[in-house]
Amino acid sequence: MALEKSVIARYEKSGEHFEILVDPKGAEEFKSGGKVAISDILEADEIFKDSGKADKAKSETLKKAFGTEDVLKIAEIILKEGEIQLTTEQRKEMSDRRLQKVIQSICRDAIDPQTSRPHPPERIKNALEQAHFHPDIHRRFEDQLEDAIKSIRPIIPIKFEKMTIAARIPAEFAPKAYMHLHHFTVKKEEWAKDGSLIAVIEIPAGLQDELYNELNSFTRGAAETKILKDFKG
Repeated sequence: MALEKSVIARYEKSGEHFEILVDPKGAEEFKSGGKVAISDILEADEIFKDSGKADKAKSETLKKAFGTEDVLKIAEIILKEGEIQLTTEQRKEMSDRRLQKVIQSICRDAIDPQTSRPHPPERIKNALEQAHFHPDIHRRFEDQLEDAIKSIRPIIPIKFEKMTIAARIPAEFAPKAYMHLHHFTVKKEEWAKDGSLIAVIEIPAGLQDELYNELNSFTRGAAETKILKDFKG
């Protein structure tokens, strides 16, 4: 079965067996605490007794076990408390994807306190391997991320902090910059008399290179930046 195809989520309650067909990626995201609509995960709007035989659970059985016949409410319970049946290939791909997400999050939010620069992804990956960290696709991502950070602290120096950066964008690039900058946290902005935009931006320390690269890309290197040490907002 390809990863994109539906898989079975199973659940036992009140002596009865229930199954739903779900999208594995959506189910993984939901199980790890992501904000995913149940309706987007379900591949069939049915609660089955045996999905392989297309044997649907009876209404009275659903009411007895769940107190409702609402498919979405029942599916949510099955996803939260039941077990998702995945192939070895699916588990590996999901685990690899979870690991990459952990690495990206650490690179984005943390720096090496010795250099005040983000750690390269390969360094984070190597530290996680050295710490024998293995992602668990059934746990909330935030809990997994916390475990990953704890596991690598004895191996590499790591610090989490915010940076406040002032940027001045020349007038010819200011309207475009105004739209782009708001996917960062803009703490303050003002328009100068010459039409230039002055913005104070707060970012996780690990995003400074991304911010600089983005500013340079749409101002052709004309943006001026300065790190603010004591900005009070």
